[in-house]
Order: sequence, then C-alpha cells, then structure tokens
Amino acid sequence: MEKPLNFDNEYLWHPYAALHKGPSRFLAKSAHGTTIETADGLKLIDAVSSWWCMAHGHNAPEIVEAIRRQSEKMCHVMFGGFTHEPAIELGERLVKFLPEGLDKIFFADSGSIAVECAAKMAVQYQHALGRPERCKLVALKGGYHGDTAGAMALSDPDGMHVLFRGIMPQHYFAERPNCRFDEPWDDNDFVSMERVVSEHKNEIAAVICEPVFQGGNGMWLYNAGYLRRLRKLCDEQGILLILDEIASGFYRTGPRFAMEHAGITPDIMCIGKALTGGSITMAACVASEKVADSITNSKIPAFMHGPTYMANPLACAAGIASLDLFANRDYAGSVARIEKRLRANLEPLRNLDNAADVRVLGAIGVLELKAKSSADDILKVIRETGVWLRPFCNYVYTMPPFITSDQEIDRICEAIKLIGECEPAPVIEGEDEFHE
Repeated sequence: MEKPLNFDNEYLWHPYAALHKGPSRFLAKSAHGTTIETADGLKLIDAVSSWWCMAHGHNAPEIVEAIRRQSEKMCHVMFGGFTHEPAIELGERLVKFLPEGLDKIFFADSGSIAVECAAKMAVQYQHALGRPERCKLVALKGGYHGDTAGAMALSDPDGMHVLFRGIMPQHYFAERPNCRFDEPWDDNDFVSMERVVSEHKNEIAAVICEPVFQGGNGMWLYNAGYLRRLRKLCDEQGILLILDEIASGFYRTGPRFAMEHAGITPDIMCIGKALTGGSITMAACVASEKVADSITNSKIPAFMHGPTYMANPLACAAGIASLDLFANRDYAGSVARIEKRLRANLEPLRNLDNAADVRVLGAIGVLELKAKSSADDILKVIRETGVWLRPFCNYVYTMPPFITSDQEIDRICEAIKLIGECEPAPVIEGEDEFHE
C-alpha cells in the first residue's frame, strides 16, 4: 500500500490539492452501497455521494450489469454520422422523465460541458432571432457551474476561480438571493437582478442559476419565490432562463427537480451527476422546442458543439439503468425520510460555539462554521467515526446516497457534530486541501 501512495503523492494531482503535501489520501479498494473500503481495511460511509452523484449508492448491480452487457457489443462509436440504440432509448426515457416542454436533448461529457452547451445554445438562439448583440449572460453571485473556462465565467466572480479571470469571458452578476428557503418571500430580494437586467437587457442572451440550492460555492438554500420572479422577468425581456440542475436534480432537494419548488420550467436545463447513478461521466443540456426550432430554422441550423464522447454507449446504458432505478424506487419517500432525520440531528448543532448556521432541505444537510476545522482534525474524525466527509471552507455538509439508512444518517450527523466541536484551524494562506 505504501508504494502506490508514494507514487500518487509524487506524480498525481488531485482536485484542489497540492502535489507532495497535504493530508494523507485514502487508497480506495472497493465501493458498494453506501460504503467505500480502503486498502487498509477502513470502511467509510460515503456521506457526500462521491461529490453528489451516487444517488443509488456505489456499484448498483443493475447499472454495473447494464455497462457489462453494453461493453460486449460496443464501448464507443462517434455520434457524428452514427446513432445507436442506447442513445435512442435513453433519450426516450428522459423525455418522459424531464419536465414537460423540455425534450430536445444534447448529450454532453460532464456537467461543466453541459453548462458550456447551455450558454452557447442561448447565444445561438439570440443570433438566430437576429440579435447577435445579445451574447452575455447573467449569473448569481455565490453560484457554481463547473471548472471549464465558460462554466467558471458563470460561477461566483469572487469565488474559487478568481485566479483565472484573465482567461474567462466577462458576464454580468446579480446579488445572491438572501431570502432563505424556509422564510416568507421578500420582493426586495429581487431588486439586484431587476437592476442588472434593466441596465444590460439588450446584451443579455440568458440568465443562469442553480434553482433553490447553490452548491459548490456556499451550500446556500434560497426561496423559490426568486425563481418565479426570474421566470416572469425573462419572459418580459425576451431573455432565456437556464437552470443548472446538475446537483439539485433527481430528487436531491425533495421533488424530482428543484424547479418544482417554484412551479416553473426553464428554456434550457442542465443535468448530470446522478443521471448515470454516478457510475460513469455523462450529462445533458436539454432545450425547449422554442429554442430548438429557432436555431434549426435559422441561417446556421446546426448547434455548433460536438464532443468526441457524445452519447457514449456505455454511459447511455448506465443512464437507462439509472432511470429504471429512479422509476422503480420511492426516492421521494426516501429523501423525505432522510430530510426528517437530518433535521432532527443537525438542528441542535446551532448551539455549538463554532456554529454559524444549520441548513437542511431534502437529502442535503449543512453545518456552517464560524471558522473552519483543520484538515488533520477532519481526518481524525473520519477515521474514528468511519464516515467520509469532504468539508470545504467553513461548510461541513452531507449529501448522502438515497439508500442511506437512518442509522447511517445518525452516524453521519455525529461525525459532523464532532468536526463542529473541533478547535478552529489557524488561518494559513493558500492551504485548503478540503475545498471543492
């Protein structure tokens, strides 16, 4: 075990981490259900669904078998000039699964690429209508949409990607909604967006946001009334609405998609992560008929994007199996159960000396700390409790697989509590191993 870890430390970069230094990494040996087993025999409950994608748990047998069967026929074929049955079947399933009116599907490699496609689609739509000057987007401060250049440009302008401003396109930003999900709606929360749109409406192709749940830049839950106002404003100004449901979709906040909290439908939406049950990378950018027809009937009728691995057959097979599981299991009931258990366990943590806030919605639980814990203390808690958590900045959160039992939720919440009770870490500039 020591030799591969030494090689890893010397040659392999990990997400948001430095080479050669930082806390020790676990060597994963296998993963099944809610548990990841390490090479040294440690069994860890995956409290973050391996970055929010393992909705059905690890190595769901139905998905593994679907990938195996497809691998015997065809692992990949280019989607340019070819189609194949797994892509067609997955498309058919998605049309039935997605909100009504969203049924023109562009398969992408990852969530970040789906966001890039959505932005390009919005700009091409405006171009098709004879409005090429509408080539900017509006996004929300505090948002996160991915790590590619176009997706970074739509994420929080003062967040983790500030280093790369020089290579990013410049867009417009409205203030993050401050009205909490469980508070009465306040119209003042929409003033910033109204002002930005009013000042730049002739330049704006679309507004993009994460509905209700802002994930990787703050784990923030905001009032669904904001989305209703946003839908109305976009309609009035001829601006498209893009909803990024990559993290919030597939029952994570309770309903099938987070937009259902507001009772609205966007013009374009992005999905990913749980689409294949986390088994293999795949995402999709889905448009309304209005958007698709406007592009198709224009001087440039082709949507100008085409990834090498678009509609990869193995990923499509995994997606079909994943949608079968979503159809056959009562995940709405499971998420309601998890939410109740998280709320009961986490609400008392408001009394911790270092607690700044507690937020719970669906299968999402967040303890916001006044000051973050040290990486060493976090690793100690992980080893002692057998719970894998991945805090970032001041946020200790859980987004467990939907198959997680009540007893496992209790263990997860106990681990969160123990991290919250740790002494705050000294501030060392540039050191943040546990950042998304």
